[in-house]
Amino acid sequence: MIAVVHHPDYVAEAPGRSSYRWGKNGAIRDLLRDEGTAICWHEPDLALRSWLEAAHDPGYVAEVLEARVPRDKERRIGFPVTAVVARRAQVVPGGTYQAARLAMAHGFAANTAGGSHHALAATGAGYCVFNDLAIAALQLAREGRRVLIVDVDVHQGDGTAALTAGHPAIATYSIHAEKNFPARKARSTVDVPLPDGVDDAGYLDALRSTLPPLLQEFAPDLILYQGGVDPFSGDRLGRLSLTEDGLGKRDLLVANMALERGLPMASTVGGGYGDDVLAIARRHVDVILRLGRAYAERWQAGTRLTPAA
Repeated sequence: MIAVVHHPDYVAEAPGRSSYRWGKNGAIRDLLRDEGTAICWHEPDLALRSWLEAAHDPGYVAEVLEARVPRDKERRIGFPVTAVVARRAQVVPGGTYQAARLAMAHGFAANTAGGSHHALAATGAGYCVFNDLAIAALQLAREGRRVLIVDVDVHQGDGTAALTAGHPAIATYSIHAEKNFPARKARSTVDVPLPDGVDDAGYLDALRSTLPPLLQEFAPDLILYQGGVDPFSGDRLGRLSLTEDGLGKRDLLVANMALERGLPMASTVGGGYGDDVLAIARRHVDVILRLGRAYAERWQAGTRLTPAA
């Protein structure tokens, strides 16, 4: 079975003035429910306030949890931070942390939300309120883990890079469209900026040549995978040209690199944008299922995946 972390509060009613597709997490849940007994469900706890404050400024944490985020910060986030949104923002990092703990026990686990990689110390941005990847990584590092965040979203993981910069037990990798949001990039441990229109072959070649050296040099014992599906050619906010097959090869290539080193992996959702919410949710679910099945087949045996073509 594939360990999947989900909380009812991930599925929230859209606040006013929001262009974010709030139905996506509910559709992901429903599609995974259709998999029946292949999925083992887990419900996370809220992230502790001290965990949030380890990544974000205490003043900003208070603004969110008390649902009094100033309008200028709400504009950067992309929607109002209501009490419902605030509770969701606190439970998602707990889900990413729990997925990581489950992955260490079972090889792979997925959070059905998260990947909020644009949130910075004193503000959210780009549909991200709190940075669940940084929050979870910092807590795991306090517990003695070496965490590599592999971000394959079409947008650079600027917040994650900024919030974990210089930490000796956390490294960040971001492969993204160079000219896409954010306009001002942060510095990840390794950044792979790609020109507009890169196709499957170009993307996979770049991934193949840049991620293994970081894995070798940093020697993590856990990967947090920001598995955004917005590099897809039809994505509303993407500038790359990956096909569905290319997204699949991307995921299995990273899984292969992890498995051949005996590394557990926890995935988060990340970006995926457009009017067809069900199609976007299907792509997210495909990421979870292909990674979960790969680990189920290979983790216990200790053998590697067939390399992606």
